[in-house]
Amino acid sequence: MFDFDGRRILVTGGARGIGAATVLAFRERGARVAVGARSAASYGAFLARHGDRGIVPAVGEVRNRAAAHAVVAAAVDALGGLDVLVNSAGIFVEAPVAEVTQEAWDDSLAVNLAGTFFCSQAALPALRASGGNVINVASDAGLIGYPMGCVYSAAKGGVVNLTRAMAVELAPAVRVNCVCPGNVETDMIFAAAAASADPQAYLQSARERAYTRRMSQPAEIAAAILYLASREAANTTGIALPVDGGRLAGY
Repeated sequence: MFDFDGRRILVTGGARGIGAATVLAFRERGARVAVGARSAASYGAFLARHGDRGIVPAVGEVRNRAAAHAVVAAAVDALGGLDVLVNSAGIFVEAPVAEVTQEAWDDSLAVNLAGTFFCSQAALPALRASGGNVINVASDAGLIGYPMGCVYSAAKGGVVNLTRAMAVELAPAVRVNCVCPGNVETDMIFAAAAASADPQAYLQSARERAYTRRMSQPAEIAAAILYLASREAANTTGIALPVDGGRLAGY
């Protein structure tokens, strides 16, 4: 099950967090993986931690059409094609409605939403040729609202409905799905906690939002991504799969 031997994968945001866990999970199952990283330094840090076996670089920003197309082209050239695109590049913006700046709004929509769309657009010819698929990393914040999270929710809600729209337009040639993680133990949430008034209370609240009373591990999100990318999910398209400890199940 979940055999990716010889398959060609691009994971944007692949140098850290959920993206890095996804790169490693694909590699362990025989895939060749292009690591999308914002900079050569972040790609180098990934290699220092995990090695370069089965890995090729796809370095660059994905915040606009030209940049996203360049990253995807680098991956397709290095891999000789593409079977799976995982759009995991993202940033977290947390601010009250009254204090959201133009820069924060623009950055969140550029990286989280525009990057997802334009990477998918760039990958489309290669994915049509291979009968491949796209998995977008959205968020439970794209399905429900969070206080202080209006900008992030707007971007990730866009990713959820973008997933559905692309799925119906591109079927049956290319499947498109997304995962919607709740809180995940990555440096992103630890950075948000560190910027808060009470970091320990912030992290405890993040754990208690889930009915499992814990945050997810990056490898658990990667496992959901691998399922959606796999041949076992060949008749699954257009879904938004929560991995949130039951948060969306009820109050």
